[in-house]
Amino acid sequence: MKGTILRGSLSGGFDVRLAIGENIEEIKVGTFCVVEGKRYDFFSMVVDEEIEATNPQVLYDTFSDNPLIDEIVMGTGVIEKVKIQPMIMIDKLEGGVRPVKSIPSHMSPVRAAIDQDVFTIFGEPDEDHFHVGSPLDMEDIPLCVNLDRFIERSNGIFGKSGTGKTFYTRIMLCGMIKSQKANVLVFDVHNEYGWKGSSEDIGAEVKGLKQLFGSQVAIFTLDEKSSKNRGVRPDFVVEIPYRAIEPGDIALVWEELNLNPTALESIYILQRYLGSDWLLTFLKMDVQDIKDMTDEVNASQASLQALQRKLMALERLPFIKENPADDAVKRIMEYLDNGINVVLEFGRYQNNMLAYMLVANILTRRIHERYVTRSERAQAGQGEMNKPLVIVIEEAHKFLSPELSNQTIFGMIAREMRKNNVTLLVVDQRPSGIDPEVQSQLGTKIIALLTDERDIEAALSGSSNARMLRNVLASLETKRQAIILGHAVPMPVVIRTREYDFKFYEDMTDGLIDDDEDFTGKRFLDDMAEYLEDNGDVQVDVSDIDGIEELFKG
Repeated sequence: MKGTILRGSLSGGFDVRLAIGENIEEIKVGTFCVVEGKRYDFFSMVVDEEIEATNPQVLYDTFSDNPLIDEIVMGTGVIEKVKIQPMIMIDKLEGGVRPVKSIPSHMSPVRAAIDQDVFTIFGEPDEDHFHVGSPLDMEDIPLCVNLDRFIERSNGIFGKSGTGKTFYTRIMLCGMIKSQKANVLVFDVHNEYGWKGSSEDIGAEVKGLKQLFGSQVAIFTLDEKSSKNRGVRPDFVVEIPYRAIEPGDIALVWEELNLNPTALESIYILQRYLGSDWLLTFLKMDVQDIKDMTDEVNASQASLQALQRKLMALERLPFIKENPADDAVKRIMEYLDNGINVVLEFGRYQNNMLAYMLVANILTRRIHERYVTRSERAQAGQGEMNKPLVIVIEEAHKFLSPELSNQTIFGMIAREMRKNNVTLLVVDQRPSGIDPEVQSQLGTKIIALLTDERDIEAALSGSSNARMLRNVLASLETKRQAIILGHAVPMPVVIRTREYDFKFYEDMTDGLIDDDEDFTGKRFLDDMAEYLEDNGDVQVDVSDIDGIEELFKG
């Protein structure tokens, strides 16, 4: 791409006239270019394209059959131009990158960006900069996200159904786990992150976090049978005690339980009247017990009986127990404290929003309480600060709607700005369903294709270039293209994401992976060898991949 600056402004961007011989069809919205000013280079993005005539009548006149005349008209009477938005200024004399606060002069030359321009702005891949993809039309150039800045705040991944949100999430999780800069807790409602998942191609399978990172990842499950049917050996089976369910948890799932506002008020009254075991006690009450209680709690017998019938839906969730064998929160904290990341699978409850929302809210609330306590102790000099924790939730609008975000632990975490080293990674296809206040607190957003106007407006809220980015967002392909903007990148950028393939597996495992083996990743082989030695009283040579596989199958 070559051209010169025709006109423009700091807020509205610049019109660039393409040089003779440049083909506008080959220039895509979202492409990077550089305006070479006298003192600064202006790193810019193509945000629109246009054909303009010096005389409007030229556009309606029929051109001749003479190619030479047509070429003359196209070069003089008709102008092909692109609209660019300067994003970053690079000081040619002193070096350094800074926000755009001035404009280049008229007729300044414009050229396509090269690899060094990208590295100057976004950095080169290293332990702090994670390679997530490539700029458009620059397939061989890695573009990086600053992981430290990504972890500092809560973030969002948005896109309509089928655009690869799970794929983008899996890539970012791999970057955080490999760097060991933060622990992750994934509420894996669709069973896509633990052992294996589905690729963007229907029917194909890809390796999950456990296959890639072995002992650095633990799989918890609500449904042991489902996990084993899928060939997964979970580290822990989660059970939730009745006493852990509080009125606020019920308020979150009021729609799933078909409760009305009056019923919610009654729940808080029941807790005060019955104490910490209010739910189990209430569910066990017979008609006479409820009748005896009505006068004391100032509620009608009919409404309490109706509330009891609706809450009995919780009894149909087999993972809710009166006396669980073990404390799931305690186990999760033990794993996280040892630097082990946790993926919680929901098994056959993957389409049960009652189970998903209830479990995610209860566990997150209790884990957050422990992080807050330890953070306060650390500030008082009585311990170390928490290692950063990133909690991943899908269907985020269910937890963070304007009506509920003030009542859920997730809304509190989103507003804390990493106060206690706990942040969110929210994944959703309906960003317009998320509380605008929460949206404003999201540090970095990865936005795939959106078509609903409300979703587009919500996803781009807080961006200074939202108006121009709308055109870029509308031009994205359905898969493997996204806009990244916010805290972890110096400027909004359109990327073609990395392939989640064997090359990616090698990068994540430092090359310790064999594409021809079912049991891939040296870390996982180490785990299997340790397991066989502990449980089968056999000595295993870790380098003997075939031997490990045969022993494990046996």
